Amino acid sequence: MKPNPQEKIIDHQENGVDVPYDQIDPETLRNMIQEFVTRDGADWGEPGCALEDKIAQVMKQLKNKQVKVVFDLNSKTANIVPCL
Repeated sequence: MKPNPQEKIIDHQENGVDVPYDQIDPETLRNMIQEFVTRDGADWGEPGCALEDKIAQVMKQLKNKQVKVVFDLNSKTANIVPCL
């Protein structure tokens, strides 16, 4: 069967680039982390944990190389993901 040239092929595979967190402007990094910890569905342990505590937890994880910042070239978005 021939592919239909009118059909869009959707590539769900990420084409990401690791971005060293210490090379990101501190205010931009803080905003990125704040967006990350306040996303719908984010589970951050104890209810009532302050936003600043959540941000500090992610910063500690970045410093300890438990998580990293990845820029997805396809979607042109950055995300914080676990290090494997």
